Amino acid sequence: MPGISGLSLYVPAYRVQLQDWCDWNDQPWKKVQQVVGRSFRMRGPGQSVYTLAANAVWRLIRDYDIDPADIGMLALGTESSTDNSAGAVIVKGMINEALRAHGMPEIARDCEVPEFKHACLGGVYGAKAALRYLATDGAGRQAIVVSADIAEYELGGTGEPTQGAGAVAMLLESDPRLLEVDLAGAGSDSSYRVADFRKPFARFRNQPQRDDGQVQDLPVFNGRYSTSCYIDATHHAMAAMLRKRATGRSIDYFHTVDAVFMHRPYQQMPPTGWVMAYLFALADDEESGQNQLRAYCADAGIDPSLLLAELRNPAPFPTDASDPSRFTVEAFPLSRRLRQHLRGTELWTTLVQDKLTLGSEAMRDLGNVYTAALPAWLAAGLQQASAEGRDLADQAWLAVGYGSGDGAEALPMRVVPGWQKAAALINFDSALANPVDLTQAQYLAMHGGDLSEITAVPANDEFVIDHIGTATGPDFSDEGIEYYRYVPLA
Repeated sequence: MPGISGLSLYVPAYRVQLQDWCDWNDQPWKKVQQVVGRSFRMRGPGQSVYTLAANAVWRLIRDYDIDPADIGMLALGTESSTDNSAGAVIVKGMINEALRAHGMPEIARDCEVPEFKHACLGGVYGAKAALRYLATDGAGRQAIVVSADIAEYELGGTGEPTQGAGAVAMLLESDPRLLEVDLAGAGSDSSYRVADFRKPFARFRNQPQRDDGQVQDLPVFNGRYSTSCYIDATHHAMAAMLRKRATGRSIDYFHTVDAVFMHRPYQQMPPTGWVMAYLFALADDEESGQNQLRAYCADAGIDPSLLLAELRNPAPFPTDASDPSRFTVEAFPLSRRLRQHLRGTELWTTLVQDKLTLGSEAMRDLGNVYTAALPAWLAAGLQQASAEGRDLADQAWLAVGYGSGDGAEALPMRVVPGWQKAAALINFDSALANPVDLTQAQYLAMHGGDLSEITAVPANDEFVIDHIGTATGPDFSDEGIEYYRYVPLA
């Protein structure tokens, strides 16, 4: 069964400490730390989503001693692409430059180079395509899927503390060394959400020229509605997965799975989505699940009939924007009250803390990296388990991806025996080492594309933007095209 054999990260050095950000903006640090995390990274001088992606892939190739001739697919998952034609082939070009510099063979010409886009789900879709490739015409080859993104939000907006930038490259093989992925048992969901989280091109009209030559990709979103969409989509993907299971009740799975990893735009969202999926499963189980739900309601002082109606409502969302006020109404208010009650119970310990803790502490320092968030958490969990000497062999894991708009994927996994050797090569901790903490003035300048306040961190064994084309003549045109340069190890 194909799966994941390696993971490597790359994040920019430039860090915003959220405690500092709270001081700058008079925000409650205790609440922000609990809900969001501790820090996030920002794209710096000479960096774009393509350099982030290439740097992660280059580390993967070096760390796992990959023969470039064996790479049959190099896929890019992102929602931050700035070229509307090419994508993964740009990454391939950079990698080949570094390979030539080291006297190594280039990636093969017959390597496929697709790009996948669906908000934060692009990397998961890329991984599924790579696994299918390995199971069919790519048998015997290797695939690399790199998830790279730059999350930027408007200053003063609710999303501002949930920014981030980074990339995670995954090595996938027919005989995996870390995690088998059961595609046959996976669950999918998709449902069009009009005004959840979008990036229409109209936002770029009249955008001022930035010193860094980049566009600012600020999304259009509605926070409360987006949270409800996340809950709804991840629930339906998991329900589709659970329907494929041959034995046992659906609600039993929530207690028997060993570890859970979900898309995490911020710290609190995965526990919310996971517990909500459990409540939905209880509501669908008319034998004992609903009785268990009624008992929870009795303890929380909630009318169980109203909660069941909320959880079993087939159409909890508006389908058009004719009445914008409908997008500000919380879809699951009673469920939120019950979740708050359950936080103080033993159930929360066994259902959330025992399942979603592995690697989660390290993720507080990564910020929101969109497509890269889920593979980064897998990397953090495997590295933590390796460092602590845990025995994970044959454990059942679940990875749930989500993309606004919306779509979701639930992927059951199994930790393969001997996983420790490949996990020891994961570079999560070293990728986040030696950060450069930004002052308020530097943060504001970098957010606006003004590089005058920034001293660039010297590149070292990585890719940078050398320059951006400006020619528009009749014989040659390269306006806006990024030219890249590999900077060897100092």
